[in-house]
Amino acid sequence: MTSTIAALPKPTVVVECELGLYSVIIIIKMWDIKVLVLLVSVLVGASQAVTIMSIDFGSEWMKVAVVAPGVPMEIALNKESKRKTPAAVSYRNDERTFGEDALTNGVRFPATNYYYLLDLLGKKIDNPIVELYKTRFPFYTIEADEERNTIVFRYDEETTYSVEELVGQMLGNARDLAAAHTDQRIKDCVITVPPFFNQAERRAILTAAQLSGLKVLSLMSSNAAVALNHGMFRRKEINSTVQNILFYDLGASSATATIAAYQSVKTKDRGYSETNPQVTILGMGYDRTLGGLEMQLRLRDFLAAKYTAVKKTSSDVYQSPRAMAKLFKEAGRLKKVLSANTEHNSQVEGVLDEEDFRVMVKREDFEAVCEDVFQRLRAPIDSALISAGMDITTIDQFIIVGGATRVPRVQSLLQEIWGHELGKNINADEAAAMGAVYRAADLGQGFKVKKFHVKESVVFPIEVDFEREVDTPEGTKVTKTVKRSLFPTGNTYPQKKVMTFNKHNSDFVFSVNYGNNEHLSKQETRAASVQNVSVVLVKGVTAAFKKHKEEGNEAKGIKAHFSMDDSGVLNLVDMEAVFEKTVVVDEATTASSTTGSEDEDKAGETKENQTETEPNQSDNKKEEKDGKEEDKDNNKGTVMKEKQVVVKETLNYTVTYLDIPDLTPDSLLISKKKLEDINTAETNRRERESARNTLESYIMDAQDRLYQKEYEAATTEQERDNIRQLCTQLDEWLYEEGFEEATSVYRVKISELMSLFEPVKDRVQQHRDRPEALQALTDMLNASSMFVVRAREAPQEQQFFTDVEVTAIDKLIVDTQKWLEEKFELQSKTPLYEDPKLTLTDIGEKWSALDREIKYLINKAKIVKAKKDREAAEAKIKEEKEEKEKKEKNKKKTNQTEKQEKQDEEVIKEDVEKKGDGEKDETVSSNTDDPLNIFQETDQENDAEADRRKETEEEEEEEKEEEVEEIGDEDSSEHTEL
Repeated sequence: MTSTIAALPKPTVVVECELGLYSVIIIIKMWDIKVLVLLVSVLVGASQAVTIMSIDFGSEWMKVAVVAPGVPMEIALNKESKRKTPAAVSYRNDERTFGEDALTNGVRFPATNYYYLLDLLGKKIDNPIVELYKTRFPFYTIEADEERNTIVFRYDEETTYSVEELVGQMLGNARDLAAAHTDQRIKDCVITVPPFFNQAERRAILTAAQLSGLKVLSLMSSNAAVALNHGMFRRKEINSTVQNILFYDLGASSATATIAAYQSVKTKDRGYSETNPQVTILGMGYDRTLGGLEMQLRLRDFLAAKYTAVKKTSSDVYQSPRAMAKLFKEAGRLKKVLSANTEHNSQVEGVLDEEDFRVMVKREDFEAVCEDVFQRLRAPIDSALISAGMDITTIDQFIIVGGATRVPRVQSLLQEIWGHELGKNINADEAAAMGAVYRAADLGQGFKVKKFHVKESVVFPIEVDFEREVDTPEGTKVTKTVKRSLFPTGNTYPQKKVMTFNKHNSDFVFSVNYGNNEHLSKQETRAASVQNVSVVLVKGVTAAFKKHKEEGNEAKGIKAHFSMDDSGVLNLVDMEAVFEKTVVVDEATTASSTTGSEDEDKAGETKENQTETEPNQSDNKKEEKDGKEEDKDNNKGTVMKEKQVVVKETLNYTVTYLDIPDLTPDSLLISKKKLEDINTAETNRRERESARNTLESYIMDAQDRLYQKEYEAATTEQERDNIRQLCTQLDEWLYEEGFEEATSVYRVKISELMSLFEPVKDRVQQHRDRPEALQALTDMLNASSMFVVRAREAPQEQQFFTDVEVTAIDKLIVDTQKWLEEKFELQSKTPLYEDPKLTLTDIGEKWSALDREIKYLINKAKIVKAKKDREAAEAKIKEEKEEKEKKEKNKKKTNQTEKQEKQDEEVIKEDVEKKGDGEKDETVSSNTDDPLNIFQETDQENDAEADRRKETEEEEEEEKEEEVEEIGDEDSSEHTEL
């Protein structure tokens, strides 16, 4: 690869090295060297990935929220930089589009654009919701799946798409939006679902996520997500006093009223007690067909009636799917405009037979056609209050969410029901997505969030039905159906429960069904499909009972372990037969361990059954009594005693779903293969389009450059003719037979043209950047020469380099200068249209060689200078230490002399005191007359001693000051850096 240098103004870099008495300043003009850098994207595996997302998947829109390290919780923008994306997927000419592009395509080809699919998940072909969907969108070809009796969309004679496959593709698009927003791979997610979704519907969306390759941490009801979003930013307002808030969510296709209770609760986790806020869903009411879609359809039919009334064409607008799709799109826009304006002039181009349509629509018209829809707004509120056992006067706040609540008539009616000002303090569109991503961060790995407990409640009660033989008074046996409630309405989840079958001693079957739903209307009962859920066949019971009967063990029943997980999906976790067996143990040695295992089993059973009944207090007293007796026996000695040991036998079971059968493994593989083929075809199409665009751009660029003066000078006439001829051929081929060629063909064509044109481009680039590169090399030569001169002229104490090193760098400078002169002369004789003899690569290598050697010497000088400075500092410290020791020695000697003089002075004073007063006077007079008197000498000595003391004290003060300075140096910033 040939390195080239861009012809741009270059910065000047000044490298200054202080080498004792002289400074070497190297001024180098740097230039850019264009280097092809291979960027290798390392995809982090799912186990290492910490970026997670939430998908608020609605009927009309989907919102995607993400949270990543360093990135707060936020809504991911789509390619149009919008915060919400239409939940639509469209196919046209083997091309798949999503979002706004799909809706645009759907106006022209409605039958190949699929949207409003959320309501079809987990529905059989005869469901009333499916019939309503066919009425609303009659242009689809909907058929029954042969295996599951669900619906599939007929795309062409060979291709059909199930609802799970279409929704899975939309979820995959949501993942791609999140990945593009965070520039990270994402797999873990939380998906919101309507709170009235039953078991089949929840399993259906989990299947769709599985087809898209997503790992669902949890499904979350949209009302619970909204409630969490409201509470997580108001943690300080939540205390031990319960706050009841009613959320009214009016979306595109459904209305939901939810009563949520906020309260601080004390929980114990891993031995630690802490108080955190909690939101509990107390009650919920809904209408699955009331929403903005129904209003939009009414407006669409209103516009169609107005268009028919003007009689612009004899064709029936109701029989034209394209015309109705255009009016449906206009109705959606009109609904939004009339929410802010009292009237609007609606206009649609080319509705039918190329006839345009224009009509004035007033808000009164909109409200009139939707009057029966508005009258249904109250029913969900009443249902929520009834299910919660509350009155509207006990509600503290009434908050509206959902896009359809922006309609003025909706707000006025809800305010009449509430009687106070409505709460509008949360984002109507994004509340569910933001609440769900908070849950995702709590469930996912790599994040630690403040705890906020969410307790969702069961909407449709679940019970277990099984048959059992009972004796009649006549002595005959009859089969009786027994019903046991498992998860009644209002039960919070996640939760585990254990059900015991006491009368079965052989293989048996039981059913999991929905409980009593008399409060639902007949149509809603059919729409919700709240009948049978599954049938469970339990195997191995006969063999287990036979085995333990022979061993003399007592049967304690068959336990079924059920779990309602975070997603609201019911699972049968385990089936086991429980027996008690009698063993004789040595109380003194093994009784404690045996009793411990038995107590653990009983404690486990009590814990699992805690959701149904409280622990039996009498059993606890009995165990306590047994413990006392055991201690008493131990005191007496070794006693052999019988103990009851619990033995559990795991049973096999098979679950068969009766509502909507799960996809078989083969069907699942076929669906995955279908989506993978679509993704592969889409990737190939993008690569083909990119290669075609690259070829087209390269052809145009080559043709344009050949007319520039510098390219004409750098090429011969023959070269230009060959390149132009090839460009013309490729251009004609591209727009005729080569428009739909494979990606590899385009790449071959590009290579052919590049083999001719790239040498020309490189030649021009060489001529354009050579002067600047030469100047940079010349500056390097001059600076290097100056460096060598300064190094040789430096004083002896600053000679940091050996003669060999200086000679080597000097020789390199001379050789480089000679090479440059020879190459420059050769290049000056070479025509511009020939390959250059003095290339930028060669110049760069010479410049790098000089730069490398100079940097080596500079670094060596720094190291040597630092070493000498360190040695000098160490020598100074050693000298100061010796001086200090000498002063301390002199000080010690002086103190000894002073002590001896004091002793002599005391002796003399004692002699004087022994003499009389006369002697004292004589002594005084003699002191005055005799210059050699001992007292005068003593005074002089004392004065000298005082002077010596003063000097010693001054020296000590100086030493103290020096020590203080040393300590200050240690605290200085320079010392900290070291």
